[in-house]
Amino acid sequence: MALGNGSVANVELKGTKGFHGGWILIGLGYGIGVMIPALMFATVSGAQINPAMTLALTFTHQFPWHEAVFYIIAQFLGAAVGQIAVVIAYKPYYDETTGDECILGTFSTIDAAHSYFNGFVNEFIGTFILVLGALAMTRDSVDPRADFIGLGFLVMCLVISFGGPTGPALNPARDLAPRIIHSMCRFPNKGNSHWKYSWVPVIAPILGALLATILYQKLL
Repeated sequence: MALGNGSVANVELKGTKGFHGGWILIGLGYGIGVMIPALMFATVSGAQINPAMTLALTFTHQFPWHEAVFYIIAQFLGAAVGQIAVVIAYKPYYDETTGDECILGTFSTIDAAHSYFNGFVNEFIGTFILVLGALAMTRDSVDPRADFIGLGFLVMCLVISFGGPTGPALNPARDLAPRIIHSMCRFPNKGNSHWKYSWVPVIAPILGALLATILYQKLL
């Protein structure tokens, strides 16, 4: 969260060294931002950093329910702490920035066309590809490190290719926890937190991950 949304803040907030650095910089930040914790915690938890994937594995009887609850709590708390770190580091630049959607974009997502349907489709497709790719890459793994490096590149590619419409989220914790933090902040030009849209980046990734997991089980 800190590395991914930190790269968004660097590009979107007025006065930073990376201001207007472009979407490729954000894609790079998010790809590496997923790869690093995956490499750090793969041997501890299997790099379970996405509630959508955790729930999908749980619903398909590949992950125990009694553990899933604690994993999801940790995922949301981690996302909140990471976002707070971004706010602390970039506080002077939040105060200088006048675009409310630029500010929101450093926290959570919203469809660029303000379309719930387009946002849902985009998040569903993106998460489907992410989870299907992750399952395929980690199957019968010989070198877990190589698998998670590949996962980082997959996330980078998804942000660059499917990130234009929504952000994207691809992860309920990545969107909902920072949106809560956004609602609590007091920046001069913060705008609103777009709570009416907030269900999209939660439900769509869960359904996309579930379909990918079921399809993977059926085909492989």
